[in-house]
Amino acid sequence: MPKENKKRGRREEKKRKRDDHETPGRTSPKRQKSEEGVGDDVKIILDVDPSTNVHEPGPIPFSEDNLFYGLLDEEEQTYFKRADSLLELNQFADDEERSLFLANVYREVGGKELKVVCSQSCSRLMERLIRLSTVEQLKSLFQKFTGHFLHLVQHRFASHCCEALFLQAAPTVTQELIAPLDESKEPADDGAIGMSMEELFLSMVTELEGNLGYLMTDNFASHTLRVLLVVLSGQPLKSIATTSLLRSKKKERIEITGRKNESKDEETAYRTVPESFQAALDEMILGTIAGLDTTYLQALATHPTGNPVLQLLVELEFSRSGKSKAREENSLFRRLLPDDPPTEGTQSASFVKDLLYDPVGSRLLETIVQFAPGKVFKTLYRSSFRENIGKRVRNDIAGFVVGRILERLSHDDLQHAVGQICEHIHLLIERQRTSIIKTMIERCQVREIDTQTIADALTTAYGENGASVLVNMTRLSKDDTQAMAPERKSLVEAQDAGKLHGSLLAQAMLLTTGPLRDTICNSMTAMNISTLLLMAKDKTATHVLQAALTCEGQTKAFRRKIIQQFFGHIPELALDAIASHVVDSFWTATEDLLFVREHIAEDLLLNEANLRESFSGRAVWRNWMMDLYKRRRVEWISKAKGTQDAEVASVNPKPRDGTLAKSGIELARERFAAMKAGKAVKGRPGIGTSANGVLPPGRSSGISAKV
Repeated sequence: MPKENKKRGRREEKKRKRDDHETPGRTSPKRQKSEEGVGDDVKIILDVDPSTNVHEPGPIPFSEDNLFYGLLDEEEQTYFKRADSLLELNQFADDEERSLFLANVYREVGGKELKVVCSQSCSRLMERLIRLSTVEQLKSLFQKFTGHFLHLVQHRFASHCCEALFLQAAPTVTQELIAPLDESKEPADDGAIGMSMEELFLSMVTELEGNLGYLMTDNFASHTLRVLLVVLSGQPLKSIATTSLLRSKKKERIEITGRKNESKDEETAYRTVPESFQAALDEMILGTIAGLDTTYLQALATHPTGNPVLQLLVELEFSRSGKSKAREENSLFRRLLPDDPPTEGTQSASFVKDLLYDPVGSRLLETIVQFAPGKVFKTLYRSSFRENIGKRVRNDIAGFVVGRILERLSHDDLQHAVGQICEHIHLLIERQRTSIIKTMIERCQVREIDTQTIADALTTAYGENGASVLVNMTRLSKDDTQAMAPERKSLVEAQDAGKLHGSLLAQAMLLTTGPLRDTICNSMTAMNISTLLLMAKDKTATHVLQAALTCEGQTKAFRRKIIQQFFGHIPELALDAIASHVVDSFWTATEDLLFVREHIAEDLLLNEANLRESFSGRAVWRNWMMDLYKRRRVEWISKAKGTQDAEVASVNPKPRDGTLAKSGIELARERFAAMKAGKAVKGRPGIGTSANGVLPPGRSSGISAKV
């Protein structure tokens, strides 16, 4: 006889005794399940009319607590999980087999779409289905969601499916503008209405109208709202700036193995959208900020969820409405900063100062600085930043805004800002805030401003003792990670942000011409071979060495001096996974140093066996064309010189009369023709043989030779 299933432990024993002695009249504080069924406070939607895809007449409360579409049974969940794993692996024989599988999955999903998108385990399947769906399937799914979008965009799992649906359907709108929808085409068998994707989007926007204000601060709907704004505006769907606004770093990426993505140009290009989208977008922006006063909008600027939506709205207002919109009283920007100009003591100036030091609000200020019209930016800069930009740059949060400001300054304003920032460079280096210095150097290069002041400040901050400048900048160390395991060493280096930023700063200095490049080159020249080898094998510092050798305009003497120090260590570098890239850069750096190339090739040839056993060694062997050097050295030398065509011309020089010289194959054909015609018989009197022979006087070769 089977034993009773009991839970062990002291807590379970006490709980069981308490339940046994519980008084009959006492009720449990937990809500008990109704015996008659589901309570009246929950509305279950199980059946939807497939022809209209709308509910029965009557108001439907859109709330997480009182709207429920039902649950998938265990058999359905098992099937959908299995289908999800098959789609993720994407191991179909061909596209036809995958299309048949998708059709079967859609057939099983039919009537259960709302259950699937709200399911924690099966919503991933719907995301993958959307990414692989045809235009007709996307439209059918769009219509199934119609009437439920307000609830779906607020749902924890369904909101991700709505984002995927909007992003996947956006290119279809542009395609239908080029090739309009054929209205004479009969609707599909599933009863779907033949609507264009534009009409489906507009109907969804109409459904969300009147609720955009609180959707901005909803944890899930705010992400979907951002995606919808980007789709309606025609902005690139997958650019770096757009991606940072649309998704967080914690968002799960639903991938499909082996799936061919769209070309990079299509992903980052602006899309053509219909005029109705522009009108709908204007109505959405007005509807979003309607009834919101300056106090609420300024509070929303520091809200973690509402701030990204506000950033996007400000960017769209600046980029779409032109310069005049920013000065209108009913514009979003003017509601945020009502004072023009925001001078010291006004509410707008105080708000800008608060945003500058706020971790969330500073991102909105970056957007304003980046996209504001020129006159608006100049007014804001001169009233709030010009006189104290040096003090602002010392703050870790305000430094990001200062970096955006430096990108838009004119020649005179930038020169004034450089003078203030250079006074605090040593503090920036101590706090590892070198990205601001890098931006300042790049802008000085663009504006053609003398960088001697920056070079002197960097030399003083990093050390004036020759090699110490570059060693401290790239944070080279022999002892810290030498004894660590490779995995632990990679983890420590990845977490060292200061080392990475120092390497990027050094590379930015090498891209300039003048004292900044000289500072790096002089420091590198002062290094000994052990430090250079350490730099070549370092994961981040090796890029500085490669940039120093291959940057445009680098002197021949510097390249020869640095490369010659590595003589005797070339095979060692070639066998290292990181330093092997330095050996590859030697080929570019020795373009006009043939004897150095030959010396390196000889070192590689002497260690052929070791190189062929290593992955990085084989890559170096291939990049240096060592098989050609080993078998046809003359041809390798001609390629190394970059004068292969000149060498061919020297073998067959151009005649003085201007006619084209004969190639080797042409001379061989003439010899063969002469032998076949019996004109060049062996032993015939004459000097020379074949086509180069000189016949005695009075004899003709029968071939019209060109002088």
